[in-house]
Amino acid sequence: MAKQQQSQIEELLETLTDFTSKENWDKFFRIRGSDDSFEWYAEWPELKELMLSELRSLNDAAPDSLQILVPGCGNSKLSEHLYDAGFHCITNIDFSKIVISDMLRRNVRERPAMRWRVMDMTCMQFTENMFDALVDKGGLDALMEPGHGENLGNQYLTEVKRVLKTGGKFVCLTLAESHVLGLLLPKFRFGWKMAVHVIPQKQSGKPGLLTFMVVAEKKDPSLVHQMTLSFTQSSFGHSDKQVNGLFEEVNNENKVRMHYSDGSDILLSLKDLQLGAKGGLQNLIPGRRITLMLGDEGSRFSYKAVLLDAHQDSEICFTCHCGIMLVPKSRANGWLYSSEEGQWNVVQSARAARLIMVFLECFPVTVSMDDIQKDLSPLVKQLAPAVTEYGTRIPFMMVEDAITERKIVHQVSSPLTGTIVIDDVVYTDADNDISEILGSKDLRFRRLIFQRNDLLVQSEALLIVERMASDADNSPKANKKHNSKKRGSLKSKQSKGNEGIFHDYLVSPYHSGIISGFMLITSYLESMASTGNPVRTVVLGLGAGLIPMFLHQCLPCSLVEAVELDPVIVNLARDYFGFCEDGCLKVHVTDGIGFIKGAANDRQAKAIDILIIDVDSDDPSSGLSCPASSFVEETFLHNARASMSNQGLFVVNLVSRSASIKAAVILRMKSIFNHLYSLQIEKDVNEIIFALKTEDCLAEDKFPGAAHQLEKLLTCREPKMREAIIDASKKLKYLG
Repeated sequence: MAKQQQSQIEELLETLTDFTSKENWDKFFRIRGSDDSFEWYAEWPELKELMLSELRSLNDAAPDSLQILVPGCGNSKLSEHLYDAGFHCITNIDFSKIVISDMLRRNVRERPAMRWRVMDMTCMQFTENMFDALVDKGGLDALMEPGHGENLGNQYLTEVKRVLKTGGKFVCLTLAESHVLGLLLPKFRFGWKMAVHVIPQKQSGKPGLLTFMVVAEKKDPSLVHQMTLSFTQSSFGHSDKQVNGLFEEVNNENKVRMHYSDGSDILLSLKDLQLGAKGGLQNLIPGRRITLMLGDEGSRFSYKAVLLDAHQDSEICFTCHCGIMLVPKSRANGWLYSSEEGQWNVVQSARAARLIMVFLECFPVTVSMDDIQKDLSPLVKQLAPAVTEYGTRIPFMMVEDAITERKIVHQVSSPLTGTIVIDDVVYTDADNDISEILGSKDLRFRRLIFQRNDLLVQSEALLIVERMASDADNSPKANKKHNSKKRGSLKSKQSKGNEGIFHDYLVSPYHSGIISGFMLITSYLESMASTGNPVRTVVLGLGAGLIPMFLHQCLPCSLVEAVELDPVIVNLARDYFGFCEDGCLKVHVTDGIGFIKGAANDRQAKAIDILIIDVDSDDPSSGLSCPASSFVEETFLHNARASMSNQGLFVVNLVSRSASIKAAVILRMKSIFNHLYSLQIEKDVNEIIFALKTEDCLAEDKFPGAAHQLEKLLTCREPKMREAIIDASKKLKYLG
């Protein structure tokens, strides 16, 4: 008899070598029999209070109406205890036909409403949103044996999320080992409210491993909640490795969740989306926009992308359920592809129910477009919606490269700015107005690029070949201006590369937008010009020196000062963009913050009449591309106001893709300046904010007259340039 019992014990122990094996479990239950229940982890007396509290809090519904699923039920009495506590709608599943048959026989008379089904918990045969609660007692831990990896556990948790109703709870009893929590916590990161409880141990039992109850409640998939614990780490002593490990995992997870909660335009990964961030990928959600990074261990490259689900418009006839648009680097920073408004315009024209815009930023020259499409195909297939109403084909669309020719003229590394590139380019769609000005369609542009800020094109100028420059300088208009003793002789300085910069035309629309705001103080400018008093204009951020040079030439009453921290940039402006100083134009190589603070405290110096802030940010995490955040903080804004004349104009080039950050900057400026105006540059991410110190403001009905005054003040040699500035002035809006 003893030998038989010993043999059974040995057989039983053999079945515990692999918890994922159906054959092992069948053998286990055959040996133990139906009457010998086996309880993994805690027993009912210790579980009862917490378990009933969690289930009874569900939707204020009566216990007997709640649909409860117990996966991997085995021959535990947990379901029986729940049934006896009033929860009658319980479905139990297990992949062992032996144990399901035994449990059915054991309960059919006393608990007739309880259901028993042979089913694999990693592939459930239930419809979506079917259960109010799912109670797991060691099931996840059994699937997550260290030697088997995460596959089975991942499949199981995916099914849990699918079959639970919104507002439903997943109650998981676990030993909370690190490899289990490493899957469980991220899997329920997006749209789930999670809490962790510790199950009391038996009073008379020996201290052993603790059992924890992890509860995940299904909420809004767009929200990320912090995890909570109902107990403190200190209550178990700092030497408890199991508790310390749990707290470490939860704290790390909460840091990640805080990171996702803070950023509205944060880059998600494909895994984040598959975990439920921003809602499921299977369904189209009209108006949904997600920024993400594509790339995994199986792909060669990483890609920044934007997923957009088209707005439902009865007038749009979609031609595909999902389309991929490849955007070359030269187009990535343009308004159409970098701003939300522009991207939605692209979606409308693409006629795709879901459009995935992929930005091709940095690739070796040896990589072909075929290579990129092959690399992308398996990634984008995972992002396609399940709808087949518009067909299953996923077409690739390529945005035409804006640049047909590119020549790197110079590259240098600055300790302050990082890598700076100067290149000459030819565009496919250059402005016809510029062609008319130069009388040539062979237009070339010189760009100043800061690589630290998404390859930001900081400045862009029109190049003029030596012959054209000579013709322009010998024209009657040019001679008249160049012979002016008051302004000195300041023709476009020949830049390196045997080409000159055409300073009579501002290529960047935001540059002409900045000048257009001068109409807000045209009465003051006229009075200064008529009395021969100079208008002190300070530009923080030299860049290529294009605005200072233009103002020097086209606003005769101006005394222009540029402030630039980086001497490397000053030299580049001189050597490659024709920037040069004289008595009415000078540059200060110093910190702009300190310069304005000094000007605010210097009562002897002339007050600043026009202060322009055009400084790019070296900290992308601030949410501002321009200016650096320190230039819109209260301390600086107060100093800026104090440095200005009573009729002065404060101008900020504001670039941010976050509406909330823009709103915060504008609100701060409103608290310091009396009146604010805005100019949103069309088809660009730049918004120019103008602020007045004076209590008097220019009403919008006075704009046409002020624009006419500005037109008379500007001495632009090119009428097209004057027209562009005046056209921009008509789009200014009063902010209060």
